[in-house]
Amino acid sequence: MGNCKTLKKEHIPLVKRMMEVGKAVLHRNNFSDLNDVRMGFHWPPFCSISHLHLHVLAPASQLGFLSRLFYRINSYWFITEIKSLLSLHGGQFSGEQEIRVNSPFWILNIPSEEMARGLMKRTVCAKSIFELWGHGRSAGELYASLKNYPVDKMLPYLQSDSTYKIHIHTFNKTLTQAQKIKKIDALEFLPFKGKVNLKKPEHIFWILEDYGMDPNNVPEEPFHLYFGRWIADGQRELIESYSVKKRHFIGNTSMDACLSFIMANHGGVKPNDVVYDPFVGTGGLLISSAHFGAYVCGTDIDYNTIHGLGKATRKNQKWRGPDENIRANLRQYGLEKYYLDALVSDSSRPIWRKGMLFDAIITDPPYGIREATRRTGSQKETDKTAERSTENHIFVSSSYHLSDIFFDLLKFAAEHLVMGGRLVYWLPIYRPEYTEEIIPRHPCLKLISNCEQMLSSHTSRRLITMEKVKEFKDQDQNSYLLDGQYMPYRGHNSFREKYFSGVTKRIAKEEKDNQK
Repeated sequence: MGNCKTLKKEHIPLVKRMMEVGKAVLHRNNFSDLNDVRMGFHWPPFCSISHLHLHVLAPASQLGFLSRLFYRINSYWFITEIKSLLSLHGGQFSGEQEIRVNSPFWILNIPSEEMARGLMKRTVCAKSIFELWGHGRSAGELYASLKNYPVDKMLPYLQSDSTYKIHIHTFNKTLTQAQKIKKIDALEFLPFKGKVNLKKPEHIFWILEDYGMDPNNVPEEPFHLYFGRWIADGQRELIESYSVKKRHFIGNTSMDACLSFIMANHGGVKPNDVVYDPFVGTGGLLISSAHFGAYVCGTDIDYNTIHGLGKATRKNQKWRGPDENIRANLRQYGLEKYYLDALVSDSSRPIWRKGMLFDAIITDPPYGIREATRRTGSQKETDKTAERSTENHIFVSSSYHLSDIFFDLLKFAAEHLVMGGRLVYWLPIYRPEYTEEIIPRHPCLKLISNCEQMLSSHTSRRLITMEKVKEFKDQDQNSYLLDGQYMPYRGHNSFREKYFSGVTKRIAKEEKDNQK
């Protein structure tokens, strides 16, 4: 069996058996306190080995005191984004980190407060970061943990000439003001000497309580409590300020602002990088990279989109305006100085000189759903389809299979990325047929992360991040054909048909239900 994502209802006896074996091993090692045991599976792609295996950790209370606490929105994205940002700031993601998939809180070791602030200047997944002073599974455990926290680390923030305030945040539960005041008063044993200032305090402290993820089954007491000093907030406001709804130039497939920033962070984009999008469309992915100080460029086969011509996508607007283009989008956010250019070009045809040109390639290839998958071709090569723009620009295009798109993309990245540069792209998959083996590979590129975004009950797309670890040689030109990495994904060439087959079945079911 592959990993925990392949588990189904019929596998419950197997999981129970694995837990029994784990308990038996603990018993043989004279460990009997099952309340101090942590069992669990690693969630892909964070698996040390490819087959299903259960981790049994004991005693859990002695796993080490972790000094940093993150509050985040979605752990699957958050883990990979923070890993990328840690690498960007010279840090390293340790295997000792405490990942809690079913919790809105995450504890992480970070070498310095400066690095923590640097992470929060980039992340759109994390809400806030705190210096953790204490935590526990009950109020008593929290207070005991706080009493054990070194006083010399507290004192700089508790001086008599300083000001402070204490916030309370409860996840999945609402407390009355009286309940909040009672919890704050219970911290009177802490050596606060400063004055309370609710408007502009120098130091802000937070009590964080986790009441689980089920809104229909909220416990009386929290599962876990934390107390810490606030350090910085994340960049969640970027999602609103860069919203596609407010953007000057949009298309059918303009990327959501939040996902655009996540992709830029996965790509490790930094100031003065050169970032390229071979399926640039309306340039949504260029904007997030330019926000972080990178110079951006792109290509697209669609002449009308590159030149801002033809019918508009926006509601109640028939034709695109005279200044609807990618450059205008970057100008809207004060980022025009980072815009290099966008070219009409076929990504399957080489137009770039050989060599390492780009620090990152960040893209969202077409899947054949909202945008066609096509490439240029002659009448001799394929049945021609003539397309005409308002500029009388005519070319012939042919179908472009998904498997060819992605392997051309990997080959291009292997040849034109700098060493250590990253390729970030979306891979559409049909979930019933998905295995990790179908992910396209290249000997020059190392898979860094693989995150899923559901599209429907039977389809999804996976955000793939790869890093160039080997220089491209002539013998690497078609090496993926030799090592069997090409064939597995070819089954997804019919992704469009499989996507719409599910839609057709759902409509038929709804019509049948309505007739009852």
